[in-house]
Amino acid sequence: MSDIAILKEMIKETATVALEKDDYNKKIVILREPPPANYSVTIHEMPNDDEVIIIKADTFSSPDKVFQGKKDECKRADFVIIANTDKKKVILCIEMKAGKADNTIIIQQLKGAQCFVAYCREIGQVFWNNRNFLKGYKYRFISIKDIRVPKKPSRTNTAIHDCPERMLKISSPKHIKFNHLI
Repeated sequence: MSDIAILKEMIKETATVALEKDDYNKKIVILREPPPANYSVTIHEMPNDDEVIIIKADTFSSPDKVFQGKKDECKRADFVIIANTDKKKVILCIEMKAGKADNTIIIQQLKGAQCFVAYCREIGQVFWNNRNFLKGYKYRFISIKDIRVPKKPSRTNTAIHDCPERMLKISSPKHIKFNHLI
């Protein structure tokens, strides 16, 4: 059983986002923040349905009943996209903000999403008895800001965005492609 198949068995459908098709019959995902935020971002040219799962990471209940939260360890990013294609095994942690945002908070949210994935990895290894579950994946961390600001889109990348402190920063997103995020 593939990692994606296990994740789809493990994670409730209500905590995932389904792929859709655009006007050209290509796969897209629309990442929506519900009201009161009420904005969305579309990612184009997504992998096939059996190669990807999109998880609403902030659906996972905050662990503030266990942790004190003094280091912001109870925060989580908005979405986690896990893809296992012929070419790449990648985990995208994505935080979205309608306007400007404090990078320190976004970093903590991205770290929280990484911890959520680590928890899922342990569940798969222990309960699905799959010792290699989610091994060999590369992390990518993405911050998407100024979603409602109608200006020229920009991307800032200081290197490979493989840790929260070096996140890929996308401002005023217009046409985001999956391959540009990995």
